[in-house]
Amino acid sequence: MQATWDNSYARLPDQVFVRHEPVPVASPTGLALNSSLAEELGITFGTDWAEFMAGNQVPNGADPITQAYAGHQFGHWNPQLGDGRAVLLGEVSGNFGRVDIQLKGAGRTPWSRGGDGRAWYGPILREYVISESMHALGIPTTRALAAVATGESVLREPGALPGAVICRTASSHIRVGTFQYFASRKDLTALAALLDYSIARHYPQAKSAEEFLVAAVNLQARLIAKWMGVGFIHGVMNTDNSHVGGITIDYGPCAFMDNFLPTKVFSSIDRQGRYGYSNQPNIAAWNMAQLATALLPLADDQNAAITRYTEIVQSFSDIFETEYAKVFSAKLGLGPCTESTVLTEQLLKMMAHAGADFTQSFRALGTDDIGYYVGDHTGFDLWHDAWMQSADHDKLNSINPAIIPRNHIVEAMIAEAVAGNMQLFHALNDTLKTPFVTPQNPDFSMAPTDNELVHQTFCGT
Repeated sequence: MQATWDNSYARLPDQVFVRHEPVPVASPTGLALNSSLAEELGITFGTDWAEFMAGNQVPNGADPITQAYAGHQFGHWNPQLGDGRAVLLGEVSGNFGRVDIQLKGAGRTPWSRGGDGRAWYGPILREYVISESMHALGIPTTRALAAVATGESVLREPGALPGAVICRTASSHIRVGTFQYFASRKDLTALAALLDYSIARHYPQAKSAEEFLVAAVNLQARLIAKWMGVGFIHGVMNTDNSHVGGITIDYGPCAFMDNFLPTKVFSSIDRQGRYGYSNQPNIAAWNMAQLATALLPLADDQNAAITRYTEIVQSFSDIFETEYAKVFSAKLGLGPCTESTVLTEQLLKMMAHAGADFTQSFRALGTDDIGYYVGDHTGFDLWHDAWMQSADHDKLNSINPAIIPRNHIVEAMIAEAVAGNMQLFHALNDTLKTPFVTPQNPDFSMAPTDNELVHQTFCGT
């Protein structure tokens, strides 16, 4: 494996990370290699690429580390988390910028807290497919570079399962929880270094902690609006899974909605609905408040900073509403205005009342078949007349996807992969690269039958 490495995070103060190499596995075998992404990043692989992507070999120029962070998990503070099963090999750089190369499922680390540091096929292939789908949908995200079978079994509740490692790329792996880790320890040296580094890496136009917070709030609001626009539910929006650069990170019990239910929850551990679909904007704002709190120790005048940071965090709501209106106005073929907001709200209410499929309902706008999904509603005719008079129909199919990673298809793909057949994985992954094109295989775009519905998803352990 050859690349241009420049490992800037490993040059931060020692307390920010621990140097640690991935734990070799018994018999690495390639499951998937994202050759186009490798080419974009200037990475050259040989026939032994699985050895590097499993962690059995460390590339020349890499500087493997595990990162320190803390976090609020379902609102409860955990002062020490860190990379419990991930190893950051380093960063590659070029005209595309600077990109992290991280192995997930790479064995025990100093942060593992009793875990085995491994992963099985399920969470690895789920993250691969869904993160690449999110990228194709135009949503900022980590990406999948490779997936490798380890030749080892991991023990989970169902029993022994085949082990795997994913190599993912990211603009960084800096989380709200990374800032919280050092703020909670009153380590102002590391906190200041982390802030300077994060500004340089993500918001070089920012000149202060205040401007950094403004930029982070803006991008986080824009990201969540995009999630809402495709019916995506992250499922575990803890502060350690909230990225300061405004990208989607840490795919665990994530899922896309089938039938539209605003309060929809998939995660098996989210029993209170904290991270349900409609609550995601509130949680994102709460996470930004935790980032603001973590930045306070660096302020010369903390009272003034509290006032200003509170204003910035409170601006999240208005920014989100603006971004949300942009997303859904575009989905309806309208420009952002009061009328488009009203029409969006009316359509979503009709969809919720009918239990209409989220993706298919919006896709139907491009063929004027929306009546099939919500036409029985008493308010449909008035809504449809108003929408027809205002909408630009030409671009609807380039905005509303024909295909998403349907939960039942993803689960079927995982089951087949565990049984030794990767065909469905490759077919699904290839089809998801062009989400706005009607797929040749109609099964990929069809809503699940009642028997196929997936009601719960699980964390990627």
